[in-house]
Amino acid sequence: MDNLSPPRRLGAALLSGVVLSFAFGTNADPFVIEAVLGLILLLFLSSGVRPRLAAACGFLHGVAFYGISLRWVHTVMRVHGGLSTWEASGVLASLVAAASVFPALFSFCFCRLSRRSLTTALLAAPFLWVTLEFARTRLPAIGFPWNLLGYAVRDNLTLLQITAVTGVYGLSFLLCAYCALIVWSARALESRGKKRAAGWFLVILAPLVPAVTSMADHWIPQEPPQHLAWLVQTNFPQAPSYPADWMSTHARELDELERLSITAAQNGAELVIWPEVPAPFSMQDAQFAARAERIARATRSGFLFGVVDWKPGSNGGLSPYNSAALMGPSGRLVFLYDKIHLVPFGEYVPLRRWLGFAHQLTAEVGEFQHGSLYRVGGIGGQKLGVFICYEAIFPSEVRRFTERGAGLLINLSNDGWFGRSAAPPQHLMMARVRAVENRRWLLRATNNGYTVAVDPYGRYAARLATDIRGALAAPYGLRSDRTLYARWGDWLAWLCVAATLYFLAAGARHGVPGQK
Repeated sequence: MDNLSPPRRLGAALLSGVVLSFAFGTNADPFVIEAVLGLILLLFLSSGVRPRLAAACGFLHGVAFYGISLRWVHTVMRVHGGLSTWEASGVLASLVAAASVFPALFSFCFCRLSRRSLTTALLAAPFLWVTLEFARTRLPAIGFPWNLLGYAVRDNLTLLQITAVTGVYGLSFLLCAYCALIVWSARALESRGKKRAAGWFLVILAPLVPAVTSMADHWIPQEPPQHLAWLVQTNFPQAPSYPADWMSTHARELDELERLSITAAQNGAELVIWPEVPAPFSMQDAQFAARAERIARATRSGFLFGVVDWKPGSNGGLSPYNSAALMGPSGRLVFLYDKIHLVPFGEYVPLRRWLGFAHQLTAEVGEFQHGSLYRVGGIGGQKLGVFICYEAIFPSEVRRFTERGAGLLINLSNDGWFGRSAAPPQHLMMARVRAVENRRWLLRATNNGYTVAVDPYGRYAARLATDIRGALAAPYGLRSDRTLYARWGDWLAWLCVAATLYFLAAGARHGVPGQK
């Protein structure tokens, strides 16, 4: 590996990103072999060369990884954003290039540290990796923590429990540290004495770790549910706009959904849940409001559903909010939550004034307004934390609902925009981790899948088939305890930031041999 010519090294960097992307596909290996191999290859490629070449390797790794795992962005922009094929390709390329800066920084910093001491660089690697993931999450307006490394471990139920202490960043840390240990052991095999023995030991032990942790899944506690919810999957086709007579045109389908919802009472459900608005539902529409009230009264339960809520804006007119509304058994509105973290270029266009090149996109995208309060709803003694679609990928934001007393988490989503790409299962895997981080039941209602119930330990308690109109009898329970992560938030990520600054400062203070 050390003798690779620059062109071959850059080609291997592309390969490392391709391999890592397989860990986020629909058929990912449960032992995360793809993630381990991809990251190990990147670590090898980022040492023993000039920092600028290492940065190029990291950037190409990111181009391959994000280009493959986020290719659904092209379809969304072309089909639903009104962009041409070339314009959609430009949006995807811009996103991939921006995201690839982070692995480039990782490889650059790792290389600089490794030129003085590879052992120190490998020790610093997991801290550095988590720091850059944290930075990607916290970018103002365009933070995009999609497919963080830790999510590759989603099917290892034993390791997944770590997130209740550290959040998903703990999984990223462990996976990167595991790969760094393997690289260290491989290098140790080239030396003599005790290091060689240690190297052999780690090489023998390394393959056993994923298998042993997966075999321990049966030790994870079972969480018996005490309640039942009725998750209605509406399965409306995705449309770029809705005509004024949409409600009348689709009256028969809405009648079917109403009948489907009312059967909840016959099954003893305490909550009926519809997904994020897949249609022009609004409480300001008297026709829809009457139907919603009728469903709440007939089911004699709480009825939670996605709506576009129109509120007075600063310009004197009405402004739209992507909201979740909850009606009580009497048919009265008892709770309304306005989505806070909107989808950039999907629900609003950040920096619209400077994005003239995206004129077609800005014409197509609705200008939703941001909510401002992490509100917790209550009905029948149950406290509900409701977050909408894209908000599921932000750990620190979902925990705010638990912080405010939510005993149950509910995610309303409309993944119809993604089609049958890798995006819906990727979205689901991230929402699933939120349940474990907060040790809460998670009910996820979607327009066309994946509609699921997840227990506080990450198991799927119930699932509904995709692309059908139907209802899922979803068991759930309520909890009032708070995990360490729910209490302390991103403490590990901040610790990694501090450690990274220390490693980089120490490296700068001592200098790097041969550096120019």
